This record gives sequence, structure tokens and C-alpha cells, in this order.
Amino acid sequence: MKRDVGDIQYTVRYVALDALLRIEKGGAYSNLLLRELINQGRLNSKDGRLLTELVYGTVSRQILLDFYLEHFIKDAKKVETWVKSLLRLSLYQLLYLDKVPDHAIIHEAVDIAKAKGNPGTGKFVNGVLRNVQRKGVPAVKVLKKPLKRLATEISMPKWLTEQLVDQIGIDETRELGYSLFEPNHASGRIDLTRISQKEAIAQLQEEGIDARPSEISPYGIVADKGFLAGSSLYKAGLLTIQDESSMLVAPALQIAPEHKVLDACAAPGGKTTHIASFLSEEAGGQVTALDIHEHKVKLIQQNADRLDLAARVEAMVLDARKVADTFPAESFDRILVDAPCSGLGLMRRKPDIKYNKTAADFARLPVIQRAILESVAPTLKKSGIMVYSTCTILAEENQQVVAGFLADHPEFELHEINVDPLVASSIKEGLLTIYPQDFMTDGFFISCLRKK
Repeated sequence: MKRDVGDIQYTVRYVALDALLRIEKGGAYSNLLLRELINQGRLNSKDGRLLTELVYGTVSRQILLDFYLEHFIKDAKKVETWVKSLLRLSLYQLLYLDKVPDHAIIHEAVDIAKAKGNPGTGKFVNGVLRNVQRKGVPAVKVLKKPLKRLATEISMPKWLTEQLVDQIGIDETRELGYSLFEPNHASGRIDLTRISQKEAIAQLQEEGIDARPSEISPYGIVADKGFLAGSSLYKAGLLTIQDESSMLVAPALQIAPEHKVLDACAAPGGKTTHIASFLSEEAGGQVTALDIHEHKVKLIQQNADRLDLAARVEAMVLDARKVADTFPAESFDRILVDAPCSGLGLMRRKPDIKYNKTAADFARLPVIQRAILESVAPTLKKSGIMVYSTCTILAEENQQVVAGFLADHPEFELHEINVDPLVASSIKEGLLTIYPQDFMTDGFFISCLRKK
């Protein structure tokens, strides 16, 4: 008996399929879409966690799952997009979710196929999945070319795999790829001027949130269980959600209470508010936070208000490439350029991002990054510090941008990056690159430049 779409559209697997299709069309980032779907109230909290597991797991292993499916489908190109997504989703569950019986996974997939398609679609899906169940999936070692085999194994586009292998070697690239299959953990930054790390963790634990100190930032806490944004600390403005690696940026600026600071690419304001926490309103300290979009500038203001830091933050709409035309020379003691980038350091919590980038992006983005550096450089005071950072891991946007800037600007030199000794091991030739596998955080790049 065919189940009607209306009967199953509220099931977690149907919602997961809907999410996968929207991601594949390129209309939504996985992390934002999942938040939207969970907030709609179609799923309870347990199903919300399962939805996250299903979508992230399927997207992060998409290339590998397609490799497996090719051995069970005669002409994959003729299979409709939604059917292929349903097969990926089901195969992910068969291979990686031990708690769900195989027969339940296949039964649900067939029901969805019949409801969304027709009995013939259901029969096709059933046949493919039963075949997988009976024969098992092939080993990637059948792929003879090492690079193709590695790219498939870690489910990463071949061009990106090749660049990473050139940059860090085969073994490190494999480790990086496998680390992206691990779940992202929630982390938050606390305001140490108002509460200690120990006090914050104790308060969170009282509320049922299993929290621990960050290994790499004294300002950070990691929640292994529980919802940080629902905590009393968050509601009181003592905590904000931020990845551990990005908490290293503001301290790298070595800010004094009286400093005038420019945050050239500031939205949504996580680093802006961290900078502001080091400033003193009484001493005249202020951070000027820029973004090119008005709605994003409002986000900066809202974050500053929530954390009770608005008096130290001036947010304004401005293209960072026009800073030199807007502010007088030597206006700022410190400048942060957290530049627009490919975002490839975020692949664990945005797994779809690796499929949406092309090699052409790395011709375009460094041009923008250099233009921003060129614009802000004249506005930094002598002996001032400028931090250039990105949430990507490729040298084209990081080391090469810094090298090009320093070559054209002998008035700047590399300056020591102040970080915990554990993190300092990731500094090479004066530049800090954190890969996702190093500390199970976002990938990140930080450079510190001083104007002579």
C-alpha cells in the first residue's frame, strides 16, 4: 500500500532528503538550513540530532557514497536527482549508523520513494539497497590512481585533494579528510572581565551542559553535550558562540585599553566583540567595525548590544577596499583584516562548501584580499600591528598573500604571534596555520604584521 506524501513528510528521513536536495541545488548552506528546519518545530530534539547526523554524514561523504553506488546502478546519469539523494542518504545509514536496523532503513527508503515517486521507483530503490546489503560495497583500493583513490576515500574534490597533497603531503591530507567526518563540537567564548572560565563551566554544568575548557584558548569553553545558546550565560551576555580557532585572533593584536582598532571585515561581530572586551571606554579605546552590507552591520551592532559592549564599538557600512579613502593616514593603533575567503577551514560544519568551490575562486579571492590590505595599510600607525587572518587553509589565500604584501611593503615586517605553546607548534616561518585535524577546530590562518 502506497503511503501518501502527507503521511511521511514529517519523518526525519523525509526532512533529511528535503534538506539534501536544497543543498544540492546550491540554495542553502547545510549549517544554516539545518538550523532553519529544526527551528520550524517539525522535529523533536532527538529527531533534530538525527537529522543533523544524517545530513552532515551524507554530504561529507558524498563522493565516496557515489563511488559505492556506481557499482549497483547501471546508468547513474539517468537516475533522478532526488532518487540519487535518497540512495546516498540510505547508504550512509546502512554503512555508518549501527543503531538503526538495515530492514528499517530500506523499508523507510522504499516508502519515501513510492510516496514521492511511484511503485516503480520504490522497486528500484529496494533493489539497489538490497543488492548493497547482500554484496557489500567495493573497496576504494580498486581505484588504481593514488590521487583519485585518496580523493574518493576522503570524499574531497580531486583538485582540492591535489592542492592539499602538494601543501601538506598525502598522509596529512588523509588525516585531514578523515577528521572532517567527525562531528563538529560546540564552543563558546566567555568574557573573562566579568566571569572566570572555572565559574562559567560550573554554571553551565549546573544547567546540564557538559562543558570543559578549550585546549587552545583561555577564553574558550567546549560543550560536549547541551545547548550553549540556551544557557543563562548566553542570555546574560557573558558568553557568545565562537569557534576556538577564531578566538586566537583578537589576542594576536596585543590590544591596550586605549587603542583605536579597525576591524575591516567585521560581520557578524564575533572578533569585533572580542576586541572590544580588551578596550576601556574610560581610556578612549574603540573598535571601528566595517562591513559592506547594511544588514550585516546591524548584526555587529546586535552582538555588541547583547554583550554590553556597544559603547566601545562603532559599526559602519563601508567596503574595506575604500578604507584609505575614508580614514586619515595613521588613524589606528591596530588593524584586523579577517579577509573574505573560500572558507575551506569550515568544511567540518559546512561540508557542502568543498563541492561549491572551484580552482577559479583562487584566482579571484587573493586579488580582493590584497586590495583590502593595500587599502588599510596607510591607516595603521607606525609601530602598529596588523593581523591578517582567514578561515581557509590554502596557501594561495594565506602565505602567498602575505608574502606578496610584504614584498611590496618593506615598511612592514612579520611580528611574533602570541598564542598558547600548544598552538605555537603550528607556526611555520612566522605564520600560523591550524588545520582541522590539529585540534578538531575550524581550519584557520593568522599572520601578525608590524609597521616599522
